[in-house]
Formats: sequence, C-alpha cells, structure tokens
Amino acid sequence: MKYLTYLFVALTTVTAATIPDPGPDGKYILTAPGIRAGFIPFAAAITNLWVEDKNGVERDIILGYDTADEYPPGARRHYGAIPGRYSNRIGNATFTVDGVTYHTQKNDGPNTLHSGTNGWGYRHWNVTAVSQSSITFSIVDPDMSTNMPGTVYGKVTYTLSAKKWSIKIEASSPEKKTPLMLTQHTYWNLDSFANPDTDRIWNHTYYTPYSVRLLEPDANTVPTGKLVYIPKDDINDFWSKPKQLGASMDDPKWVGNCGTGIGSGCTGYNNMWIVDKSKYDTCVAATLASAWSGIKVDIRTDQQGLQLYTCYWSLGTDKLKSTQGGPASNGFVNSGGCVAIEAQDWNNGINHPEWNRKQFYGPGDKYIWNADYTFSTFK
Repeated sequence: MKYLTYLFVALTTVTAATIPDPGPDGKYILTAPGIRAGFIPFAAAITNLWVEDKNGVERDIILGYDTADEYPPGARRHYGAIPGRYSNRIGNATFTVDGVTYHTQKNDGPNTLHSGTNGWGYRHWNVTAVSQSSITFSIVDPDMSTNMPGTVYGKVTYTLSAKKWSIKIEASSPEKKTPLMLTQHTYWNLDSFANPDTDRIWNHTYYTPYSVRLLEPDANTVPTGKLVYIPKDDINDFWSKPKQLGASMDDPKWVGNCGTGIGSGCTGYNNMWIVDKSKYDTCVAATLASAWSGIKVDIRTDQQGLQLYTCYWSLGTDKLKSTQGGPASNGFVNSGGCVAIEAQDWNNGINHPEWNRKQFYGPGDKYIWNADYTFSTFK
C-alpha cells in the first residue's frame, strides 16, 4: 500500500499566521505512537486513521477519499465530517425558540438532516493551529445561513496520543439563542475491507453497557418522543453483552428496523440509543471490535446519546481508498460495508421540551463536546 504522508519538521504548534500547507493530496497527516491520521479543512473531516491489527499490519479503518478534492462532491455522505450546527434530524424541518418558529431545509423526506445541504459538513473550515499530533479547525456560521438564528462560532481540536484519538468541539452563539448539537461522523470498517471472507461489518462486535433505552423512531427514524426500554436479547440489545452487528439478521424485525418510511427493505440499524450515565463519567460508553483484524476501539464521551448507522444506504457507488480493500471487496462501499457511531445528545430534542435537554444555546452559553477513541488489539 502507498501512503501520502505529510511530516512536520517542527514539533511545536504553529498558529494561523504560519500554518503550513497540507500534503500533495490536500491532507494534514498527524502522528503519535501506534496511530496516524489524516485531516482536511473541508467539513473539518478526518480522512484516514491507521492503527496496527493483531498481526502488526497497519490498517486504515475509516471511510473517506484519497484526495481532499473528492470531498466536496461527496459531501452528502459526511465522511469523517463535523455536521452542524444541528446534527442528525429536525422533525418536520421545524423548530420554535423564544416564540418564533423557524423552517429548515427538507433534505431527508419531510425532515432536516445535519442542518441541510449548507450545513457545516458542506463547508470549508479554517486551520487555526497545527502540530505533529494535533490540529484545530474553526468556522463562523452566519445568522440564518441554515434558517437558524444567530451567528455561531465553532471549533474542533483533534489530538493524537499513544493509540488514542481525542476530540474536543466548542461552539457559541453570543447574539441569539439557537439550536446547537454536534457530532463526529466517522464511518468504520475495522477490517479495512481486507477480510477475505466479507467486506461488510456484520462480523464486528458492538457493546454499549449503559444503553438500555432507545429513542423510539417513527417511520423516518425521527424520535416519536417515547423512551423505550430494550429487552434482553432484543434486536436492539447491545447492553446485556457484546453482540455482532449482524447477529439479528434472522429476526423478523431486521427489515424495517432502520426505518420503514424511507424506502422498502431497509435493514440493520439507524437508531439512537440513550447513554444512561453521567456526562462526567469517563467509563467506556461503546466498544466496537473485529475478531478478524483483532482491532478494538473503546469510545468514551460526555454525550448521552449514540446514533448507530450500519450503512444501509451505501449502494456501491463510492470507491474505497487506495489504502483499503481485499479479495472479498469489489472496490466499492456496499450496503452494510461500514458503521457510523455518532456520539451526540438526543436526536430532535429541540422539538421535545418534555425531555429537558440542553440544545438551545445563546448569549453567555458555551457548547462543549468531548470524546476519546482508544485502540487496542486482541487475539
């Protein structure tokens, strides 16, 4: 495999006045012991993440494109992006704040997804600081740019340390109260599509010990407002023990579990689980692992929701990166070929005041989002 690597001579952080150019592929490559990653200003996206598998082979375990120029045409996928200013769905593309009702773009049936096609995942961010192991991007989102009030100032800092990727997102709306709910939208395939038996993620094991409740979805996967407990051994039970993502394929609920109103035959997952632990608790909220590669990622976050999406709508049109692939792959991302695990607050909480979620931010407020991804291997 050939990797385009951009190494920095200086190990200290440089500020905006002296930001270096990215590599020939448009990417900034960061390094730390046991981990490398690529980032671009478009959507403040992570493009590559390399760790070693159980046999010491370096694998690029996230989806993306080979060059930065390929990201704007593929923006709707949100590969590795920061969607905003409100991630996930806004039911009926409508919300009300301070007595005023706002209507956002309907880009997901009757709803808004990731703030529409002018959201943060479709924009170029500024690089404001960079070092060998850290990079910071910033964005200014003007008042009403997505039919949401107030100018928002946002930034994300990505940091690599020994076998760990850390993220801190900050945002504020100093003039008007506005919806704010962000996430990091990485798609995973821990086998790097190299497993000779399958290019899908159904062999990946998922475990969320604090997620015994689910936001009940409607036909378009927008929460109805009802919070439901998940019975042990249910199709959506990942709390009682680690379970392969494809373990429930024979369950009658498998078809339609990720929505019945957005196309016939939808299979797998596109739902939000509640993380029933304190935001200050640093315990592992979710673990994703593959026995084939032996790669495991433990996710810690201060967010109290996890959206799990198993890529039903990846229909074989996006090419794999040159760093990925194997004998079971046709060179494209197929349905079920990846999984997104989006840490965030409760989906569409701006339209469910009975939940008492903090999703409107205004003068004097500061939005903060944190997550750590720790990598290890097992035999």
